[in-house]
Formats: sequence, C-alpha cells, structure tokens
Amino acid sequence: MFTFQQYLGFLMFLTILTIGFWLMIFLIHFVFYWVFGATRELLKERKAARELEQA
Repeated sequence: MFTFQQYLGFLMFLTILTIGFWLMIFLIHFVFYWVFGATRELLKERKAARELEQA
C-alpha cells in the first residue's frame, strides 16, 4: 500500500497543481482586462482628438 510520505507527496502535488491552475486563470483574465481597458482608453483619446480637431 502507500506510505504516509507518498500520501503527503501526492497531496503536495495536487495543491501545487491547483494553485497553478487558478493562478493561470487569474492571470489570463487580468491580461484580457488590461488589454481591453488600454484599447478603450486609446479609442476615447482618438475620439476626443478628432472632435477637438473638427471644432
């Protein structure tokens, strides 16, 4: 059967795997949020510059 150290090793592996998975999900969402916000601000600045130029 399994020893206690093998059981602890398996639990440590699952913990690290789970932490890595959730960190990856968080970072992907954070990067998409950052890119979306930067694009939105760029479009706002272009629109403001165009309106200032026409006035």
